Amino acid sequence: MSRARNKGSAVSDDDLRDLSSKIAGLWRFLGRELKIPQRALDRIGSNNPGDVTAKCYQSLLYWRKNSANPSKQVLKDARRAMNIDTEERSDSSSDRQGDHKVHPVTERQRLASSSEKAGMWRYLGKELHIPKSVLDNIEMKPSREAVNRCHDVLLQWEQTTSEPPRLVLKQAQKKVDEIYAGLEEKLARALKMTYKKQYDAIQPIPYIRDRLYRIDRIFVEGGVKVLVAGSWERLTSYQDILKDERATLLRVIEGDPGYGKSTLALEFAYDWGEGVKGSSVENVRILIILRLRQLGGVQSIYQAIKWFLLSEENVNVSDIKAVIESCHSVKIILDGHDEYPDRDSENQSDIRKLVMREMFKNLNVSLTTRYLPKHYDQSARRYKLTGFDDRARDEYIRKAVVGDAGEQAVRRVKQKLNDNPILSDLCDVPLIFVMFAHMAHEKKDFRKFKSVTEFFRYMISCFHHHLLSKMRDTNVGQMRRFENDHASLDQMAFDGLSKEHQQLSWSEEEVRSQLGDDCCEYYVRLGILIKEEVSAGVEIRFYHKLFCEWFAAHHLARLLAGDWNPSVLEYVHPYDLQYLYRFACGLSQDSSERLINYLQDLPGGDKFTILCLLEQTGDLDKFVNVVSDLCKKTLEISGDDNKLMQRSTLQLLEIASSHGVPTVCLHVDACLSEAVTAGGNILLNSGLHVPPSSTLETIEITGKGPDIPEEKMIGLLAYAEKCEKLRKLTFEGKQLLIPVSVQAETIPPSLKTRNIEVLLHSLEELVYHLNLIEGKWVKHGTGTVRIRDVGLRGNNKDEHEWRVRELTRASAAGIPISCLHLDRCVSEAVTASGNILLYSGLHVPPSSTLEKIEITGKSLDIPEQKMTELLAYAGECERLEKLTLQCLVPLSAIPAEQIPPSLKTRNIVVLLHSLEGLVYDLNLIEGKWVKHGTGTVRIGDVGLRGNNKDEHEWIVRELTRASAAGIPISCLHLDGCVSEAVKASGNILLNSGLHVPPSSTLEKIKITGKSLDMPEQKMIGLLAYAGECERLEKLTLQCLIPLSAIPAEQIPPSLKTRNIEVLLLSLEELVYQLNLIQGKWVKHSSGTAQIGGYVELNRGTEIGWRVRELTRASAAGIPIARVDIGGCSTVADQSGSSLALRRSQLSLPILSTLQKLRIRDIGRRMDNTEVVGILSYTARCTAVKELVFASFLGSPMQLPDRVQGAESILSTLKSRNVTVKWDISSSSSCSWTYLDLLSGRWETEDRRRRKGCLIS
Repeated sequence: MSRARNKGSAVSDDDLRDLSSKIAGLWRFLGRELKIPQRALDRIGSNNPGDVTAKCYQSLLYWRKNSANPSKQVLKDARRAMNIDTEERSDSSSDRQGDHKVHPVTERQRLASSSEKAGMWRYLGKELHIPKSVLDNIEMKPSREAVNRCHDVLLQWEQTTSEPPRLVLKQAQKKVDEIYAGLEEKLARALKMTYKKQYDAIQPIPYIRDRLYRIDRIFVEGGVKVLVAGSWERLTSYQDILKDERATLLRVIEGDPGYGKSTLALEFAYDWGEGVKGSSVENVRILIILRLRQLGGVQSIYQAIKWFLLSEENVNVSDIKAVIESCHSVKIILDGHDEYPDRDSENQSDIRKLVMREMFKNLNVSLTTRYLPKHYDQSARRYKLTGFDDRARDEYIRKAVVGDAGEQAVRRVKQKLNDNPILSDLCDVPLIFVMFAHMAHEKKDFRKFKSVTEFFRYMISCFHHHLLSKMRDTNVGQMRRFENDHASLDQMAFDGLSKEHQQLSWSEEEVRSQLGDDCCEYYVRLGILIKEEVSAGVEIRFYHKLFCEWFAAHHLARLLAGDWNPSVLEYVHPYDLQYLYRFACGLSQDSSERLINYLQDLPGGDKFTILCLLEQTGDLDKFVNVVSDLCKKTLEISGDDNKLMQRSTLQLLEIASSHGVPTVCLHVDACLSEAVTAGGNILLNSGLHVPPSSTLETIEITGKGPDIPEEKMIGLLAYAEKCEKLRKLTFEGKQLLIPVSVQAETIPPSLKTRNIEVLLHSLEELVYHLNLIEGKWVKHGTGTVRIRDVGLRGNNKDEHEWRVRELTRASAAGIPISCLHLDRCVSEAVTASGNILLYSGLHVPPSSTLEKIEITGKSLDIPEQKMTELLAYAGECERLEKLTLQCLVPLSAIPAEQIPPSLKTRNIVVLLHSLEGLVYDLNLIEGKWVKHGTGTVRIGDVGLRGNNKDEHEWIVRELTRASAAGIPISCLHLDGCVSEAVKASGNILLNSGLHVPPSSTLEKIKITGKSLDMPEQKMIGLLAYAGECERLEKLTLQCLIPLSAIPAEQIPPSLKTRNIEVLLLSLEELVYQLNLIQGKWVKHSSGTAQIGGYVELNRGTEIGWRVRELTRASAAGIPIARVDIGGCSTVADQSGSSLALRRSQLSLPILSTLQKLRIRDIGRRMDNTEVVGILSYTARCTAVKELVFASFLGSPMQLPDRVQGAESILSTLKSRNVTVKWDISSSSSCSWTYLDLLSGRWETEDRRRRKGCLIS
């Protein structure tokens, strides 16, 4: 009833995002009203430092997932309880009455005001008459979100106003809302105008510039897939990419060159700009689409939007920033990350932050790319464009090519494609198919092509012919020269593609210098080269990467014709630049032999050689000889191959068949479609067909694939009949546990007369031969038909399905099954309808031939009722001899009457193996567990780590059972899993949210973990917990330095009377024992308390814990040998009172016992103020003897040549004989310069040695 009632008011992700952006600052208040546990709120807060919008959103997600009634009404009630919905009404009422002075602004109102349109904080400050200088100071604060700045503005206003009334704030907010509405409308209108210019001017054929299309006239949906749980699933529409509720806030859209990534981005722009109903961007307020190839060196996304989307509009950067930071509905599409000039740079640009989800964490960001970025948020949802299928091709021809010309014109274009099967793979690329379709429709001389090279040569000639026909009055002779002589362009293209990081665009000056002005202008007018404005000026690129490969191939062909060095192809990878290799082979028959020999020596080169071979259209005898050599080896079609590789093998198979070349073997591995055969051909899961071959001698079908029941086996036998020279058909793979029978009358007669050998290799290493007369499988050799151990693990549904199916078939065929091992896959329900229930949702029915069952897994919970059901299942397995279970402690006794009589009469062995190596046997008469051997029932060390809730739950449950059964537990080791709260309701609280109750049989507790914080109050709680563990002898803790003393009266008396040993192990391997009488920590042995080695503070470490422990060590006078700070953007003010670790939003206070400070940041540039601040900090750390500015990853820091305005600081450092040095080397070896503490200048090591002041 309640589910049905609340269904209509379900809360969507968009609802949560909208609410998060509105009341972000109140997230903790809202969380408490929604009954979210405090520990969950704390965890959310620590996981999202500095981003209150993300904290609010994550807390709402937690509530929706864990609440019994996550409805809009509950949210509304919570907001009403917080007075969020009612404050405005009460405020307006009081304002009308003129008593607003008695209603000062509350903290809650301040936070709510900060969250609403936070990006407008400057405008709010102006309305509240805050000076510009104060607003500038607020903006200069590092690592501040807009909501934090807005909050600072309100605090500043309250401090300068004696009694800040709500009415003034409300009036200011109303004015800001009006300004914002105008800015948002202005920005959206300007963006739509920019996008309209782009999507209204599409050129399907680049050389025909007078024929432009609007995007909706030519856009056709190709295939789109999404990666879910390791497998690619097809989406019904491109709209699902942005609508996908399963996606995180970052979407990565992958696609090969020409597959329509940029066109898809333009279609989204069209849908938004034209307000297309039902589109995924229909309700988006602001849509940002940036072409990343233009953004080299641009750090700010706001600047990028201004330069490349709004350059002609009267919208400034600050307004853009204000709107985006305030708008509740923004989507960002970053187009072409693979072409982004700074994609591999370590610079912290806004684009990198977006891709890493370090910026705009609550906005939807989509990224198009050829390949995955080197650095990106690993939780991103991945999508893939798969190109044009037959349906998409037909739709494009009708929609954009023939128009109203009718179906006959459609058929003519399709026939020209059918006449050119060699182009099938090329026309999977939408961009190439588009040009092919238009040319096939318009060119009367369009002909059949023997190779991709021949087609591309024809297409390039069309470019030249069209331009020449339009420019008859110009210097045609010079234009002809550019058409025939393009060696400079060829070399430029090859040099760009053969670099480790490919160069796909060049500055206009560079191109003009290399090609000459006239040649450059010619190819730009031709449409092959494109001019484009970028941040650094104007760049020139090829219309598409395929054209770059075409011209680069000419240069490669010339290299191959001379004395070439294979090292020039070191970074020219065949699977990335396949057309470069194919074109080179097609352009020069003589040089292709060298290239093919080179490719055959590469891993997987044989398959790629086929593609290059198909480009040769010259000497037929030489061509047939190469085909013959390839077909002497096994030809393989694998599920790991892309469609292009599969098609190339099929083409080779067809060529061998048509020229009578014998083909030794075709190996089809893990790529059969579910249908197996179609139209007399073998059907692959890629959609390709394997036609019969007249020269094929052997077919091998292997790998995990579809089930092959009788009707599919008949189809494969029919295919084999059509292969005239076939002698053997072999099956081998995971799906072939036992053979499938075939009715004799369905076996083609020719297979019998030709005596074809049909073999099946089972998983049990048995070989079966199909008797073609009787249709039965006959086992080879003398082995017994038996299935040995069969294992089921995890929750992989596909694997479970075929194994259960094969077990069922084996049982039906009377084939013995030695053992069924179920490991970590049995559901909590254990059984259902007489079957064992798996986590995958599948059932394992009883088997009449099963001999043993083993059930293992740490999370296994088998109370009495479930154990009874398992025994009933075992009773139905007629041949079962043994049932084995695994558990931490022995299970409860079972009522004898619940044990099936058949188990007793058959004397079934039921065993339980404890994790302590003890074995228990179930007495089937009495229902009791009897221990084997003489060992003592005891649980040794039990460990809990991390925050895996399932594992924690099982361990805690088993410990509770052991305690209740009086079984001693040697030691409980809690490693990195104790919550900050440590103790709750008398139990130890874990990070997973579970509680560890006191145990009456526990002897030792050990608590470790570098992030452990143990102040006095928590330590007292732990001691109280230890006091409740009746047999406890020792409690051991781990910490960086010794803990504070504990008031003696807070220590439980039972610990003193039982003389419990409480130890602390410091990270310096010193041991402290708690004196239970005095409450003081006493150090063992004679070691000196110090923090040796070095403590590292960087983005990959637990900075908060380390800073806290360093502070405590300094306060306790414990020496700290060295602190390394890396990648934290360290800054300090002139006073040097602390070091701000900006990227962690923490700071390192003065450490009076620090001896050496080392700072490193990749290539970071520091100005004089920053250096002086760090020197000031060093001077105030009175024990420091050395300050180092270190190089990292071969990239030295950039410091000013001279330190100025720090004479007193330098004097202090000199009086303490402090060494300040800077590594300026860009290699792995160090090259030190030293700061002269008199002049403030940096000196080389040689100069310092000559002055006699170099300190070793």
